[in-house]
Order: sequence, then C-alpha cells, then structure tokens
Amino acid sequence: MGLWRRTVLPAVAAVVATAALSACANGGGLRVEGPESPPPSSPTPSVAFGTTQPHPAQTPEVAVDLAKVRVRLLADRHLSSYARTVLSNCTVISRCLSRGTTVDVLHSGRPQQIVLIHTLEKFVFGIFLIAIEPSGPRPIWNLNVEQPTVNASPEGDLVVESKIFTINDPVCCPSGRRVEVYRWNGRQMIKVSSTDQ
Repeated sequence: MGLWRRTVLPAVAAVVATAALSACANGGGLRVEGPESPPPSSPTPSVAFGTTQPHPAQTPEVAVDLAKVRVRLLADRHLSSYARTVLSNCTVISRCLSRGTTVDVLHSGRPQQIVLIHTLEKFVFGIFLIAIEPSGPRPIWNLNVEQPTVNASPEGDLVVESKIFTINDPVCCPSGRRVEVYRWNGRQMIKVSSTDQ
C-alpha cells in the first residue's frame, strides 16, 4: 500500500493539475477574443459541437491611399468651400483625412472605403464614399455631418449616426443624435430614413 501511494498518487495529482491548467488556456475553458489571440489551429470543443454563432459575410478590408483621395477630392468642383480649404492647407494627410469602415453599399462586389474629413483636433465634419478601382480612388458621394459613426446594415444600406449639437451644448457633449439610412439606387445615394433621438 505504501508503494502504491508513493507512485500512483503523485501521478494522479499531476494529471489533475494538468487538466485544471489546460482549462484556463486559450481555446479551452475561457473565451479569448480580439486581435491579440491568434485563431486556433484546430477546432475547439465548442466548434466541434456546433455551438458557435454563424457570422455574416463581411466586406474585405481595404486601405485606400489617402493622398490620392485628397487629390481626387480637390479636383471635384462640387467640393464644399470649407472642405476645400481644409484639404488645400493639409500637408500631412493624416491630420485632415482618415479611413473609416469598408463597405459594399454599391453592391458591386468590390469594396468601397468611407473616408472621414476632420480638423486637426479630430473633429469630423464630413464623410466621403470612395470606390476602390484599378484606376485609383473615385469619390461617389459625400455628406456634411458632425462626429459620425458609419456602418453598413445587413441589407447593404449605409447607416450614418451623427451627433446633434444645440446652441448651448459644449463640444464634448452633444444633447442628441440622428440616425440616417442611405441606399444606392443604381445611380446615386438616396436617403430612405432619418430619426432624431
């Protein structure tokens, strides 16, 4: 009995400790999300038993050249005077333009890039929908809007949520918000709904 305790019990303890530690490893008992964790090389038990939720197909990310976007925007005679002033004086592109989300609201099978125009203080005052084409970026549509959040709906519409400032609101704290939905009709973007909250 003494020999059994000296040989078997330590082995049992080692197996229990290994099982407890493996439950806390990535892909085991804890769910780890985000870019910090690489995808597992083999299916986890939750995948094997089919308990994960299906993810809708997403538009591939693109990285449009913002310097080329600036040139194309400045060549557009319909560009607003304020946007033209900001872009003309912008020698460091990242100080006036930044990339937003990637969408396919044109339903062309090729991604479009939302580009934000903003002040040096990162106050966004407008968005541009830019088509990514072999000849370079092509502006499709723009909207003057303050501090927006822009996404594509599951139906492929463009959903723009913006802040509403009243005369007494400080810059940090708008008192309302507006949600607008835009749809491509084959020729242009049209507003299909607008809700103030």
